[in-house]
Amino acid sequence: MVSSNQYEAHRNDAAVDPLLGVGSMTNHTSSMTRREAVSSLATLTGAAAMGTALASSLRPHPVRAAASEIKPKRVAGIATVYFPGSHCDVIFGKILEGWKQTGGPGPALELTGLYFDQFPKDDIGREMARKHGVRIYDTIEGAITQGTGDVAVEAIICIGEHGDYPHNDLGQDLYPRKRFLSEIAATLEKCGTIVPVFNDKHIATTWEDAKWSYDRMRALKVPFLAGSSLPLTFRKPDLDIPMGAPIEELVGFGYGEFDRYGFHALECFQTIAERRRGAESGVEWVQCFSGDEMWQAIDDGLVSRELVEAAARIVPNNGRELRKAVKFDNSGILCFRYRDGVRGAVCMFNGYATGTAVAFRTKGGKTSALQIEERTEPRFPHFAYLTKAIERMVHTGKSPYPAERTLLTGGILDRALHSRYQGGKRIDTPELAIAYQPVDYPHAPHTDLSADPTAPF
Repeated sequence: MVSSNQYEAHRNDAAVDPLLGVGSMTNHTSSMTRREAVSSLATLTGAAAMGTALASSLRPHPVRAAASEIKPKRVAGIATVYFPGSHCDVIFGKILEGWKQTGGPGPALELTGLYFDQFPKDDIGREMARKHGVRIYDTIEGAITQGTGDVAVEAIICIGEHGDYPHNDLGQDLYPRKRFLSEIAATLEKCGTIVPVFNDKHIATTWEDAKWSYDRMRALKVPFLAGSSLPLTFRKPDLDIPMGAPIEELVGFGYGEFDRYGFHALECFQTIAERRRGAESGVEWVQCFSGDEMWQAIDDGLVSRELVEAAARIVPNNGRELRKAVKFDNSGILCFRYRDGVRGAVCMFNGYATGTAVAFRTKGGKTSALQIEERTEPRFPHFAYLTKAIERMVHTGKSPYPAERTLLTGGILDRALHSRYQGGKRIDTPELAIAYQPVDYPHAPHTDLSADPTAPF
């Protein structure tokens, strides 16, 4: 059996994903399944009620068909641009050409209509559409209705990332996510038919647009999934963190532009934070520290030095000393406090970090840290696991994990950027009192890409 202090022990037996051919990890500490172990360990760490609820929902189910035996569902793709390496390439490409994008097995989805907002010089959207016999439409409504006067698809995938769009004074990329979701919602409402919708990354750039878009989807009762691919990627070490874990504080590391890459770091962070006991009820204030104030926040204890050091050791980095490496002009600490009193901080330490990581402390002072891996081969496999989640929603009609997580993540980021613009002012965030019930959805490689998308995960 697994002892009460082993829930943070990582898996260390190598395995291979049969579809992607990438290394995975297995746990030899117990003969239980991962979900059963997590449930049992949650009980041992003081989350008995939640553990019991999980266990009761995990009774054996009958074996179901593989995804290859499931009839594909028709999907419309709405996107900004489609070029090599774009989010379109690694999501639509997996639908068109398989998980590895080499013509092998793929999701039980079929693209039947496309809309692109822009066609850059390196566009491959038109070529891919011709190759696979998919029509490109001039309007979002056209891609959804396909000349029928009604909704002609069983789901919609919306990718508002990349392309030639302006920035605002906060440094936010003004991608047309709200416009896309607004036109999708208008078409569904006009036709009187509701189908699942996936929205890549932010629900919308600004908090106001994101909340409007989220409310619009909820008002129409649209099964709605959103967010980054990175919460579904491989982790190193591969920690088992049970739902209801006694997490008391967290620090994340990220890199790159605050808006585009800060969202990835924050949503990976929130994927861990939401597993704490009693989560999730939202965030009460947000503050962004820049320059010397970053170090002052750490030295004063507002941000845990111990967790910063733990995250710095595990995150991919350039090997230089942290405080000498960080570039002040494009770095900062996004600091916030949850409504239950738990503190969080995401350090965007450009010049040092070249990847993403999260460190956390549990009751009793135990510190753990993990790297969020960004593997590139085969063809950014974390997007395969995201596409599997999309496939699950399309076939079940239910989002596999809450869109509220993405809404909260985007809200924290938006308010942090406002704080940064205002010289580090602390911003109270009553609007971020977003409560939701987190779901123990597996990350790579613990999802079988070949499995029946309607089977329990």
